[in-house]
Amino acid sequence: MSKPIVTGLMAYGMSGRIFHAPFISTNPGFTFKAVVERHEKKAVNTYPDIISYNSIEELLNDDEIELIIVNTPNYTHLDYAIRAMEAGKHVLIEKPATATVDEAKQLFELGRKLNKHVMIYHNRRYDSGFLSTKEVIESGRLGELIEVSFRLDRYKAAIGVKTFKESKAMPANGLVYDLGSHLIDNAITLFGRPLSFNKTTGIYREGSEVPDYFHYHLIYPNQLNVYLTSGLLIAGETPGFVVNGTMGSFIKNRTDVQEAQLDKGMMPTDEGYGVEPAGNEGILTTVGMDNQKHTEPMPSHKGDYNQIFDAAYHTIRNNALFPVTEEHIAWQLEMLEA
Repeated sequence: MSKPIVTGLMAYGMSGRIFHAPFISTNPGFTFKAVVERHEKKAVNTYPDIISYNSIEELLNDDEIELIIVNTPNYTHLDYAIRAMEAGKHVLIEKPATATVDEAKQLFELGRKLNKHVMIYHNRRYDSGFLSTKEVIESGRLGELIEVSFRLDRYKAAIGVKTFKESKAMPANGLVYDLGSHLIDNAITLFGRPLSFNKTTGIYREGSEVPDYFHYHLIYPNQLNVYLTSGLLIAGETPGFVVNGTMGSFIKNRTDVQEAQLDKGMMPTDEGYGVEPAGNEGILTTVGMDNQKHTEPMPSHKGDYNQIFDAAYHTIRNNALFPVTEEHIAWQLEMLEA
């Protein structure tokens, strides 16, 4: 690799601590220089060589920094990304990029005007379960696809302290934007833009002003139906990935280990990172020429969030196309804000 990209992180909450700092500190394509911590200075305990700024302004005024990771609350993404680009920085923005299609277009247009890259962080493309499901679909072993179902459920009856994230009626807020952006991105990654879609939402938790349940039905050519579902009051375990085709089925639970490993302090460079324990394999059932069913476990892919940082490096240094494209974000936001 050529010169590492000097990078600054806008926040060191859960997202910064788990999904960003471990990668920009270990990936040779990056130099983790600074973070914003307004209150407690925690990052230095793990990264003693970084600068902990007290404000966004101080971070943006650091002339050495080339890339800013915008991992602040959803409703701030538009403003902070604009400010970062106007300060001469490329931006990697946490999902959801913005609240609306028009806001996203504004960001990408400004990026082109200022010759700065606008990249949207969608790590769930690199979950072990999604990578395994993608491989099975692309193998053709299921025949013509009939039905695909992706779920991402939680059980969280009490509203957390971050009401700006999960319960208050604010731009880009609530479960639809939080987890819906992941599921829609998964569908777009595999199948592109749907011909049409239907959206159902509900509010079931007392005190919430935004949906805590959603269900999308995406309709694709050749009668392919894709269902995307999530709820915050789902107590039982539900498969994260179900794919049914004319020649077979594939079922896989959501057992990606990366978030849990990173939360416990494991680094992406550590042995065993991203590797699911035995017993979590997906199950492939196919029907042979003898009309008999054949069932086999499918080894899980290694999860690897580092791929999105590798892509960001090549986008900035080599002007490569970032895998989460402007079109992908526009299609996603059309469905999120509908």
